[in-house]
Amino acid sequence: MFNALSTSARSTSARSTSEDLLAAYGWTDRLTEQFAPLADAGLVAGRLARVDRGQADVVIADPETGALTTVRADTRPVSGGETIDNPCTGDWVAVDPHAEPMATLAALLPRSTAIVRKGAGKSSDGQVLAANVDTVVIAVSLATEPDLGRVERFLALAYESGAQPLIVLTKADLVDDAEYIRADVEQVAPGATVLVVSAETGDGLDVLRACLGGTAALIGQSGAGKSTLTNALLGSEVMTVQQTRDSDNKGRHTTTTREMFPLPGGGVLIDTPGLRGVGLYGGEGLQQAFAEIEELAETCRFPDCSHHSEPGCAVRAALEDGTLAHRRWDSYLKLQRENEWIASRSDARLAAERERVWKTRSKNARGNIRPWHGSRAPK
Repeated sequence: MFNALSTSARSTSARSTSEDLLAAYGWTDRLTEQFAPLADAGLVAGRLARVDRGQADVVIADPETGALTTVRADTRPVSGGETIDNPCTGDWVAVDPHAEPMATLAALLPRSTAIVRKGAGKSSDGQVLAANVDTVVIAVSLATEPDLGRVERFLALAYESGAQPLIVLTKADLVDDAEYIRADVEQVAPGATVLVVSAETGDGLDVLRACLGGTAALIGQSGAGKSTLTNALLGSEVMTVQQTRDSDNKGRHTTTTREMFPLPGGGVLIDTPGLRGVGLYGGEGLQQAFAEIEELAETCRFPDCSHHSEPGCAVRAALEDGTLAHRRWDSYLKLQRENEWIASRSDARLAAERERVWKTRSKNARGNIRPWHGSRAPK
């Protein structure tokens, strides 16, 4: 009995130590509750720092050394099916460290947030850029005049994730009117903080560091200065930096995969590859990104106002008196059409999947029916 109690006490103590260490990467009491049955099964908690080619780098607490360490694990046991459900950087996982020939992922814990964009091409599938994120840092380069429509698109993507957006105007050392540009961006970013920083001179970095905490994911176009900003925040050259083209100030992909790094002041940062296209994946992010339009629509005379020619339309009135910019209204309509297309494609895909499952089951059921031969009906 004494030995059993001692073993139990050691197990509880090791689990507590593991949770304390993982707290630096965002472990919470909620995760402790969710992981309890997995811990009882002998699995180890960890967080995915990088995923590529069917394997992942997983940060776990090493009970032997009492420190965090990174192990390489096979992701295939929890992969497959819907792409959106596959392991992604930022996921909390259960690891079987004793599996052969290498450690494997045995389970994925439920995500609190996820940055999801539409897959490339005409596919309606979603692609997860990062999971369990508290702050989405949207990097926008000041080397060229910011595309406000693209800023709105990134903002909708961030709001849809469930995390808090933070817009960072990078390369401020290249312009003289950064504060004026910030004012323009703030006009199209309701509810979001907009900062001006320069990784080269260090201006604005202290304010940015103060805004980060928990898990931050850095997203933006290629050439937005994400890798340079990552290096500045980490205080070391962990990311390779490439120069933008002189012809159009656009960059090439410096980061090729999503990777998580611990920040010196606490919390972690997930750097992501540059995004040339940002397709929305539906949801309520659009309403938050265009909050003032949603508020105007609520004051229209008719609740089902289409904002075309109805009398008492608050949206049309705001467009006519200049309160609402036509560019912003057009951007809203464009993103709304994309959301509606995604919703229709997703519904069609789900219907096709249900039909496929029904046909398979029907075929199997017919195959299990054995013909009866005889002169009398079976009793």
